[in-house]
Amino acid sequence: MSNFLQNDFSRKIFEVPDIQNSKQAQKTAPLTSQSPLLDKDCSKCIALTFDDGPGIYTDKLLSYLQSYKAKATFFMIGPSAQRYPSIVKRVFDNGHQIGNHTWSHSSLPSLSSAQVQNEIASTNNILQGITGVKPTTLRPPYGATNAAVQRVVSNLGMSSILWSVDTRDWADRNSNIVCNRIISNARPGAIILMHDIHRTSVEAVPCILQNLSSQGYQFVTVDKLLGNLQPGSIYYSAK
Repeated sequence: MSNFLQNDFSRKIFEVPDIQNSKQAQKTAPLTSQSPLLDKDCSKCIALTFDDGPGIYTDKLLSYLQSYKAKATFFMIGPSAQRYPSIVKRVFDNGHQIGNHTWSHSSLPSLSSAQVQNEIASTNNILQGITGVKPTTLRPPYGATNAAVQRVVSNLGMSSILWSVDTRDWADRNSNIVCNRIISNARPGAIILMHDIHRTSVEAVPCILQNLSSQGYQFVTVDKLLGNLQPGSIYYSAK
């Protein structure tokens, strides 16, 4: 992630919006959204997703996930991937999914279509250069998107992945609060938003894995949870 994001400058200015409930969502959300049905072999699956990395805590997070044989999805910032290529490779080699979180973490609806394409394509190029695989999923910064953005996303053969559970881990910075919030809101098919750039977020993960595993949940990638994604569509969860 870029330096100002590593220092959380942007998080002090912008709050991650509740895209499903806010007036902004009503104005900017694209027309095409999908809520695929869970497969029979994944009836109690849930997807942990981590934004804004990779960072200095991502290695520890990977160790926690490995200890529970849990899979997750990492939506990465271009400059951060460029800075920590070995971590990107470890994420990939451990069987986790890597998605695109743009280059500069700008609100995409405020940009021209050409700028949106550059934000996404530049990060795709970095990630593909490290892993050999081009990402097919985008997490738009702040959950902000609109029809114009989705047209670019579709043209790139990608889908937008939002979330159904916002942990607000970037605001609370308290592992117990984050863990309890996830346990209280977990549902089969949920997509959970977290950030692997915060120590307290990563330290919440063992609590999350232990509690939800004991309830029979499986931790899977977004691709496993949602199945065949449609380019240009937006996804909040499965059902």
